[in-house]
Amino acid sequence: MTVERLLPDQDARDLIELTRDIADKELARRVDEHERSETYPEGLFATLGAAGLLGLPYPEEYGGGGQPYEVYLQVIEELAMRWAAVAVATSVHTLACYTVFTHGTPEQRDRWLPRMLAGELIGGYSLSEPQAGSDAGALTCRAERVADGYRVTGNKAWITHGGIADFYALFARTGSGSRGVSCFLAPGSADGLTFGRPEEKMGLHAVPTTSAHWDGVLVDADRLIGEEGQGLQIAFSALDSGRLGIAACATGLAQAALDEAVAYAKERQTFGKRIIDHQGLGFLLADMAAAVDTARAMYLDAARRRDAGLPYGRHASIAKLVATDAAMKVTTDAVQVFGGYGYTREYRVERYMREAKIMQIFEGTNQIQRLVISRDLAK
Repeated sequence: MTVERLLPDQDARDLIELTRDIADKELARRVDEHERSETYPEGLFATLGAAGLLGLPYPEEYGGGGQPYEVYLQVIEELAMRWAAVAVATSVHTLACYTVFTHGTPEQRDRWLPRMLAGELIGGYSLSEPQAGSDAGALTCRAERVADGYRVTGNKAWITHGGIADFYALFARTGSGSRGVSCFLAPGSADGLTFGRPEEKMGLHAVPTTSAHWDGVLVDADRLIGEEGQGLQIAFSALDSGRLGIAACATGLAQAALDEAVAYAKERQTFGKRIIDHQGLGFLLADMAAAVDTARAMYLDAARRRDAGLPYGRHASIAKLVATDAAMKVTTDAVQVFGGYGYTREYRVERYMREAKIMQIFEGTNQIQRLVISRDLAK
């Protein structure tokens, strides 16, 4: 179904129509093939970049779209309604660009942002490690200062677009304690940087997630973003925005599952009438619709606070928590609506259910979101 969106102006309405056209022509027709064969959609992100969809929340002076976050997130949701893996990778790319835009020098912004926002350079986000996921302060990958830059040694994990991205927002230890982590814009083709085989995941098969090994990799000094020791501050501020991206992805995925379930319930008949007309199943679909609309309202509220310059960290965590929990429930219920057919790969709902699970985990698990929310309440 086409979601009726409350958009701020005609430019935003035109952008959503452009997104829907591209998503239908380029994503919807390719998603089943690539997810089943677990193959990367070569050229697709270049297409999205050429259409201006990879730099929407950044200023036009750098080649961005100059769009408020509430519009950008609705574009992400539209992409996720067709292909969750592509929407997630787009959100991660935006997250990687955030580090340069918010903490880069004017020279760094001029040098890198135009190509990033145009999709000529695709980004990854490299914070997590095998033993440092939610506890980012425990990371051990080190960046040692040398005469011509930094030597990076250590292992990273759970990198979306790992081995494919052109650059990584890399967080490595330059000192001790929570103030001993720094942020770098690391090139993806650096000598000594290698990647593990793609993780064998439950879902999001078309875009690889890998580990990375940094074996004394030289990173030029001018690729330090912000000041030494500012890395965790940069990472956590970026994650507030990234959580909104995941909330939008989850909402789009849940909307897709709801649409499939409603369409099937209108066609399938039992006991002489459509199953949607049986109150028990009709009420289930009503609860699914309520969950989707609530998730959308949550991420839009947080985005509007962000656009207004208000504090929004707690609201971003709430949006991520509500939207991803909703996606898990809605996709599970969609399988139930299909009955035995929902458990087969003939229909997309089983894939939606698998894809929803990771959204409760990455960009901070939903247990971490509850911790963020409760700590904010305790202030």
